[in-house]
Amino acid sequence: MLIFTPIIFTLMKAILACVVTVVVNFQLFAQQQPVIKDPSDTLEEVLIRAYETNRKLIDVPAAVTVLNNEQLLRFSNTSLVPAINTSPGVRMEERSPGSYRLNIRGSSLRSPFGVRNVKVYYNDIPYTDPGGNTYFNQLGFYNIGSMEIIKGPGSSLYGAGTGGVILLNSEGNKAARGATLDYVTGSFGSNSVHLNVRGGNENFHSSANYLYQNSDGYRDHTNIQRKTISWDGTAKVGTKGVLKVHFMQGNLFYQTPGALTQAEYDVNPKAARPRSGQAPGSEEAHTAITQKLFLAGFNYSMAWTDHWRSSTSFYGAYSKLENPTIRNYERRTEPHFGSRNELQYTGNINQSKITVQGGLELQKQYTASRVYKNKGGNPDTLQTDNEITNSQEFGFLQGTIELRNGWIFTAGVSLNLLNVELNRLSFPISDQQKTYNNQAAPRFAVLKKITPLVSAYGSVSRGFSPPTSEELLPSTGVITGDLQAEEGWNTEVGARGNLFNGRLYFDFNTFYFRLHNTIAQRRDATGGDYFVNSGNTNQNGTETYLSYRITDKSNPVFDNLKIWASHTWSNFHYKNFKKVTRDTADYSGRQLPSVPKNYIAAGLDVILKMGAYANVTYYYSDPVYLNDANTSKASAYNLLGTRIGFRKSICKDIYGDIFGTADNIFNVKYSLGNDINTLGGRYFNAAPGANYAVGISLRFAW
Repeated sequence: MLIFTPIIFTLMKAILACVVTVVVNFQLFAQQQPVIKDPSDTLEEVLIRAYETNRKLIDVPAAVTVLNNEQLLRFSNTSLVPAINTSPGVRMEERSPGSYRLNIRGSSLRSPFGVRNVKVYYNDIPYTDPGGNTYFNQLGFYNIGSMEIIKGPGSSLYGAGTGGVILLNSEGNKAARGATLDYVTGSFGSNSVHLNVRGGNENFHSSANYLYQNSDGYRDHTNIQRKTISWDGTAKVGTKGVLKVHFMQGNLFYQTPGALTQAEYDVNPKAARPRSGQAPGSEEAHTAITQKLFLAGFNYSMAWTDHWRSSTSFYGAYSKLENPTIRNYERRTEPHFGSRNELQYTGNINQSKITVQGGLELQKQYTASRVYKNKGGNPDTLQTDNEITNSQEFGFLQGTIELRNGWIFTAGVSLNLLNVELNRLSFPISDQQKTYNNQAAPRFAVLKKITPLVSAYGSVSRGFSPPTSEELLPSTGVITGDLQAEEGWNTEVGARGNLFNGRLYFDFNTFYFRLHNTIAQRRDATGGDYFVNSGNTNQNGTETYLSYRITDKSNPVFDNLKIWASHTWSNFHYKNFKKVTRDTADYSGRQLPSVPKNYIAAGLDVILKMGAYANVTYYYSDPVYLNDANTSKASAYNLLGTRIGFRKSICKDIYGDIFGTADNIFNVKYSLGNDINTLGGRYFNAAPGANYAVGISLRFAW
């Protein structure tokens, strides 16, 4: 507490000075709020980092979605789920509060829980561990200032993966000196407190965050508590170097209620999984996740000359997890470390700009996993004792040439290697080693600037994704050493740009992805999951985003009046379903489960010059198949939500935002984050009904 005393004293002085200023000069309330920007406003301003392009979005030949701080703030400041779900081709699911699953073009087929088959970087540091898992649930709402979502294989520059790549940025180094205090409270006993303190000068900047969040949950047995402390520092080193340092420590606890059958879901969707035969219920077994994460890393970039620059990142991380489940009780520790090194050359040939970059990324992880019998939420008899060592490395090379007539050509390639050692120390003792190395994973892309504000592009890329640690050693405890890596080719074309004097922004793409040795999840008779190579899948679809700004900045009433909509059409099928030892059915031609054929997000954004604003969001999802046989499915649903508030400069040094939110206004019953291919029909995880929140944000400058 003593650490925060000077900060609190400074805030109190700022508030007192502001009150005096308001009383003396009431007209300060008429100051105009900062303009809130949308993608169409920033198309020509924001530099995109995807594929190391550092170009404007219109010049990027890839299916990339950008979510900035203003788009994240359309909702309740407590969850990233609704903001991410406004993006075409992307679907974030929440099985229960804190239990996330991310689906990019069907990537959740192999993810019964967690985020897999999607590579994530956080402040230029690899956040996905060498085992292929990403603890996305450790990141609170205020840990992320912006994100870029690359849809489809990013193997040419980001290593193994067929789902996509997410580049996260905390943006702590860009905010002005001062502090921010946020508080949100709402339905289900939820509370969120966030404090951010920033300082520094032109040579050094520091940003520290503290986040506390808790909720009783909308279902029985769904309490959650999250505590996160993070720090970002940026310093100039000499005249040509920049050092960025990041630290994060998170403690997360949440209860897991378990999935319900159709009959249980119809009677009481809020219930936790009840006892069934010899299997205890979720509350009886005290099922939960307790997770601690420590991450520290740095990135050092340097412009050696006008043509040469380098970038080096290094990180170390440690995670500890305890997970009592219906079947057992797991304790797992996962220390890991890694680095990413890149060298880039930029030059000109006959008035054409060329960029060449190459590098190497290395990661290593040591996992100790002990599984016990679960006795009322406590570990009992030891069942398995395993040690897993993952070593992942890949080299990459990419070249780009920009011609004067608006053509941009890009070619990249990577070589990937993953080595896994599985040592079972409990009886029967066994040692297994598996190496996954692929042939070259290339990507070719071309873009044409049709006008200064409109471009079209096409790309062909190969994806490669070896099984994760949890797929090689699933909850059944049976080591699946025969599991092969999945790989395939993705082809897509798209266009984006501004029309009608910048008022209409559009982004459209269509793709065809053929995946071989597709990894899919199964459940055995005891409810344990295991994974198989299910054959080939054909995945083709379209992704569309449109926004139209109804008024311009000269309007005397509105700062912004905009309507927008995104639509995703997915036609994903098994082509040739390979029969496997534990599953002899043939599902060739069936639709892939977990992916709706259509889903739509649409909204209205209103910002008045006097400070009031409103965001209205509509979301629709088609029915979703819940198993490979396509015999069960979750119903379609329509959702409506809104955020209404008032943002204003209270005085010279304090800016305020007070707001209220309402989600699922019509109290629709639906399941988000369904369990796929379960025996006994335990598919359904009910999402919250109508829920509300109010919040306040105060930003202080000094």
